[in-house]
Amino acid sequence: MADPKGFLKITDRELPRHRPVEIRIQDWREVYEDFDRGTLIKQASRCMDCGIPFCHNGCPLGNLIPEWNDLVYRHDWREAIERLHATNNFPEFTGRLCPAPCESACVLGINQPAVTIKNVEVSIIDRAWEEGWVRPQPPAVRTGKKVAVVGSGPAGLAAAQQLTRAGHTVTVYERADRIGGLLRYGIPEFKMEKRHLDRRLAQMRAEGTEFRTGVNVGVDLSVEQLRAEHDAVVLAGGATAWRDLPIKGRELNGVHQAMEYLPQANRVQEGDYDTPPINARGKHVVVIGGGDTGADCVGTAHRQGAASVTQLEIMPKPPTTRPAHQPWPTMPMLYKVTSAHEEGGKRLYSVNTLEFLGDDEGNVRALKLVEVNRTDKGFEPVPGTERELPAQLVTLALGFLGPQREGMLEQLGVELDARGNVKRDADYATSVEGVFCAGDMGRGQSLIVWAIAEGRSAAAAVDAYLTGSTNLPTAIPPTARPLTV
Repeated sequence: MADPKGFLKITDRELPRHRPVEIRIQDWREVYEDFDRGTLIKQASRCMDCGIPFCHNGCPLGNLIPEWNDLVYRHDWREAIERLHATNNFPEFTGRLCPAPCESACVLGINQPAVTIKNVEVSIIDRAWEEGWVRPQPPAVRTGKKVAVVGSGPAGLAAAQQLTRAGHTVTVYERADRIGGLLRYGIPEFKMEKRHLDRRLAQMRAEGTEFRTGVNVGVDLSVEQLRAEHDAVVLAGGATAWRDLPIKGRELNGVHQAMEYLPQANRVQEGDYDTPPINARGKHVVVIGGGDTGADCVGTAHRQGAASVTQLEIMPKPPTTRPAHQPWPTMPMLYKVTSAHEEGGKRLYSVNTLEFLGDDEGNVRALKLVEVNRTDKGFEPVPGTERELPAQLVTLALGFLGPQREGMLEQLGVELDARGNVKRDADYATSVEGVFCAGDMGRGQSLIVWAIAEGRSAAAAVDAYLTGSTNLPTAIPPTARPLTV
């Protein structure tokens, strides 16, 4: 597989460099510099003939990683994109946004730096677009069946593309004014420029998928009409019920949810605003929440010209190396320095926000926090550590509690599971006949690779429901959970 001795000859793991901080925070372009193709091929050659490729298990999509690593090493890029597309509809998304659980499961990673799987993946698809190898694949025969996909994030788009290619007439309904879900209005431009999304949507339109924006199912379009006009429905609306922080001062001006803040920055790039209504310029910004969404807020605030940026996390600082209780090939929780963190700001761990403090005009001016110790009983405050932190803009990046229940889900009457997500069986079918569910709406907040994998699998289940059989590939059952500890 690739060079049999590649991992012995090339022991260093090389990735694209980030553009200089002082340059990249002046624009919204992606942060990476171009990567030498010869170096990339050498990195692909490190893929071992490991016998059992655990990267397959680490990847929810079941990507054929050793195969396309070998093909890149052999300069067969055209076949490499075919193998990549065999399991992944949108590698240009995952190659930029996925945290790469495949690399945590890489056999080489047991005692050497793992293969740069994610970088090889995105390089394959970027070259495929450059060479014109990515073309529409309209179906040869139409089935006459109509399918509605509600939600246009990665799960909905994957389901829609698969079902369209199977010959069904697919309409994607999106309540926002543009297609893409979090890919459009959640992911900052510096992590994925929207041109990558737009050209994939152009391919889908050419294949026959119809997109309808500004349609909030359950409000603008009744669920009765939706079901009457379609032979099957796929729910892929995501986990949009955000977790709040109901403490004193929450009502103050300047305290916002991350998903109120981030979409406005993206709308500036779309040309909707010259300046976003929620703007960090000249302000002391505090981001509450230490995950990827919090990091997105940090990078956005830097580009808007914040006076300072501080990110808070109630959990202790993660280790920099794999801990014993998270053994290979699980995906460990490690300390990460994202491109946003490279750009400046502070990160405070083991702190809890007690109160937002306001000025006489009702604007937030600071927050009161306390250091905490994590115990079996929860997070215990450390006496004498209370202090104020200046803040004129606070973003809450605390995760999501599941799908929005009111509206469409209540009207459909679908059964929910114990976590408040839409309950599905092994075929992604809900408790309502002809209604299926894929992605975060049924799984809960998760990774983009799980969303695409579920969208593909749900499409296969819908195809079988409509026609009695299917040739579409399936990935994972909805009961599967990430390989983490």
